[in-house]
Amino acid sequence: MSHTEQWKVRLHLFEDDDGTTKAQVVLDTGTTELIGRGTAHCNPADTNVPEIGDELAAGRAMEDLGHQLLHIAENDVQGVAGPRTTTTQSAGWPM
Repeated sequence: MSHTEQWKVRLHLFEDDDGTTKAQVVLDTGTTELIGRGTAHCNPADTNVPEIGDELAAGRAMEDLGHQLLHIAENDVQGVAGPRTTTTQSAGWPM
């Protein structure tokens, strides 16, 4: 069974004057919208390099989004497969 989808992802970055970078990644599946968030703080003793703050905050936002997607998928698998019984072999999609 072939299946093709296109999901849209938007990444927004904001930097405060105090060296805090905030990131928000928005995933739009066409039926659902999820938002991942992440922050990064520049140590006052360090040189402020905005690119590093962007990378850290964006990575953390994507990690947050990834955890949300995995949680949703785990719930969907349980909904389709029903309650799991304890066996020595795993069935279905490995998590």
